[in-house]
Amino acid sequence: MNNDTRMYREAAQAPEVVRRQTESNAASLRALGEKLRERAPRAVVTCARGSSDHAATFARYLIETHLGILTSSASPSLSSVYETDTNLADAVFLVISQSGKSPDLLAAAERAKASGAYVVALCNTPDAPLTKLAHHSIDLRAGAETSVAATKSYIASLSAIIHVVAEWTRNQELIAALAAAPAQLQQAWAADWSAAIPHLRSAINLFVVGRGYGLGIAQEAALKFKETSGLHAEGFSSAEVQHGPMALVRAGFPVLAFSQSDETRKGIETLAKDFLGRSATVLLAGGNAPGAVQLPVVAAHPVIEPMLMILSFYRMVASLAIARGFDPDVPPHLRKVTETV
Repeated sequence: MNNDTRMYREAAQAPEVVRRQTESNAASLRALGEKLRERAPRAVVTCARGSSDHAATFARYLIETHLGILTSSASPSLSSVYETDTNLADAVFLVISQSGKSPDLLAAAERAKASGAYVVALCNTPDAPLTKLAHHSIDLRAGAETSVAATKSYIASLSAIIHVVAEWTRNQELIAALAAAPAQLQQAWAADWSAAIPHLRSAINLFVVGRGYGLGIAQEAALKFKETSGLHAEGFSSAEVQHGPMALVRAGFPVLAFSQSDETRKGIETLAKDFLGRSATVLLAGGNAPGAVQLPVVAAHPVIEPMLMILSFYRMVASLAIARGFDPDVPPHLRKVTETV
């Protein structure tokens, strides 16, 4: 699956990005962890667009499972369009953005700050307006990313979120798992998912499913199928897909399922068998279902595994795009930075 696209080259940098970020941000995030313990927020509100919003989905599951704090997503248009003030006193407002300059995110962060929220920004542009507005800014340290499709910056967002929660909870198991992640990411980059390409080269529609920590990467993979390969894909929770969406499944309908090694695995495997029983084509990353196309995964802490699987996916989808006649670096009708209002 070799190619020379910018997307491919930039995704390959993810292991070093995570290593650099974790080491460089250690002192800053220890301080943030102490500040968050002192503040004891009643809620966390995330705010993001696109791939960053998929990272926010991951953050919601990680924060709620490890801290028991209600975490919800804010709609930026409430601030930028409707000019609505929401009471966010005693809340953490977590903003995730590559550029840190989208007007709607800035408006949302500014109103959140004015209402009493503690604003934390994850940003890949250190001197962006968002970093200056936030109470605490975390540099993603992904470096320049010129391909329109975000790859290493998305993985950098996931690793930064894990680092925040690990320090907030003083969870040494998570801290150790994050320290091991760069080497595991290198293994994940080498994992060969090319077996998926023949099943997706001529596909028109696709389901991508995950659950818990894996839902955010299912959403992210669905977006990447659309923007790099012109493939209509929808990301679903493995629970939600069993409702209305299941009616679309026919013989040969492709399904990509992500399954990290936690309490959600049994349900993903059962769902995969159900899809196979309907003669769907199931591409399974993690777990086992006889008849599925098994995609190799690197075993790790279940919080880390989604980050590894999405990197293996990026390598595959960059090559799928070429196989489908697309340039993954220049998707039609898209720009690298979309400044929504």
